[in-house]
Amino acid sequence: MTVLQPAPAARAPRGGAERPRAAGPARPGRGSWLERRLGPAWPLKVLLLGFPLWWALGLASFVFLLLAVPMAVQVVRRGPLKVPAGFGVWVLFLAWMLLGVLVLWADAPGTLGGGGPERLLTYGYRVLWYLAITVAMLYPMSLPSWVLPTLDVARWLGALFLVCVLGGLAGIAFPHLEFTSLAELVVPGARQEGWVHSLVHPSLTTYSDFLGYEQPRPKAPFVYPNAWGNNVGLLLPFFVVGWLTAPQRWRRWAVPVVLAAAAAPIAFSLNRGLWLGLGLVVVYTAVQLARSGRLAALWALTVAGLVAAAVLVASPLWSTVTLRIDTPHSNDRRGTVAEVVTTTTLEGSPLLGYGSTRQVDGSFASIAGGKTPDCRQCAAPPLGTQGFMWRLVFTTGFVGTALFLGFLAVQLLRHVRRRTPAAVLGCLALLTSGLFFFVYDSLESPLFVLMLAVGLMNRERLEDEVRRRTGRTRPRVPRPPRRVPPPVRDGATALDAAR
Repeated sequence: MTVLQPAPAARAPRGGAERPRAAGPARPGRGSWLERRLGPAWPLKVLLLGFPLWWALGLASFVFLLLAVPMAVQVVRRGPLKVPAGFGVWVLFLAWMLLGVLVLWADAPGTLGGGGPERLLTYGYRVLWYLAITVAMLYPMSLPSWVLPTLDVARWLGALFLVCVLGGLAGIAFPHLEFTSLAELVVPGARQEGWVHSLVHPSLTTYSDFLGYEQPRPKAPFVYPNAWGNNVGLLLPFFVVGWLTAPQRWRRWAVPVVLAAAAAPIAFSLNRGLWLGLGLVVVYTAVQLARSGRLAALWALTVAGLVAAAVLVASPLWSTVTLRIDTPHSNDRRGTVAEVVTTTTLEGSPLLGYGSTRQVDGSFASIAGGKTPDCRQCAAPPLGTQGFMWRLVFTTGFVGTALFLGFLAVQLLRHVRRRTPAAVLGCLALLTSGLFFFVYDSLESPLFVLMLAVGLMNRERLEDEVRRRTGRTRPRVPRPPRRVPPPVRDGATALDAAR
């Protein structure tokens, strides 16, 4: 006769009672299919290494915004949130910038009144960019350095610099090349001339008459020649540092070849701001090498600079450079824009600015002035353009400008004494961007790159602080508890024990 044993009231889970797992950094290879195939930082990798494809598809102006979404999701999932120094100042700037919606339809002195819903569209586009660059700043801080090394990011940014150089060379060889993109076929109204068309229509150059004749200026893989120059100036240090330290010998040998090839498109870009920025890069690099006692590298940099200058002066490119310097026709125009933006904001809305740009009524010289077929430069540019600094002043007021620049000043002061690659690259990006703010409209990919560099150097500083406190190079990741089978209770059958 079989004796039935009473069933237990509740069976303990296999392995005993569950113990809470301590939070630790996510392990690579345990996530989505893209994360397993491309690594934890797949959105950033796809963005930077796939940029030629995004440009050909007409998505170069939107892919930063699109891939900022999965980057933001990863930041939230990987919590707790790590923030850079002075992040409260940045949050205040974002809040102040959002208040600009209250003054979108306010009339600014000397500008055209009214304005339709398109102001809200352009304002929303800029808001998305500010949010995207915030994600770019927080993203590397959510991934520890052994998961996303700083030099890996530098090499990906260096690959984008290489694409810029190839795009510039292609613009010199095929200045008239352009084609219809997939986005141009899909986006409504994108095939008509206008702002949207310029964003989605890939072309290699834009023609300008700065020199007294039509001159093609390279811009691929970006929308405008000034955007090309802005990105080249920011990306070049990442290319040099990332590729010179790469384990592959071919990358190290490619550095001088690529830099020599970049000379032609840099000269033909007619970007004087880029030329000044490259000079700042050389000077700051020399100072850092001297501080570090790397005299051999300093002498090598000096010799390379002298040789490059001699070759440039002896080449046909020198005539283009000197002719551009001798025809500074845009100086007065930029100076007038800066003066009008400052006085208009000070008199009309010094605290909040005007939220968006405004079209000048006529020209700076006369109400009846404007663009003509023979004088395209006779039209006054919209207030809030011709430099990111003037956009900050006009769209966010002097308070918003102070908050934005104050946040960047905190980053520079906290990291300028550090000599690590992340700190040097980050501070160099801050200084170069500060120069470019006066001549380029930086609120797109350049600010994305800048904030990425800010995140990298803040992550490194925080990890160094943890290392000094704990003496460990990595935080300890607790392993899950071992599963031990429960003991066989008195009176239980062998089948119950197996369960």
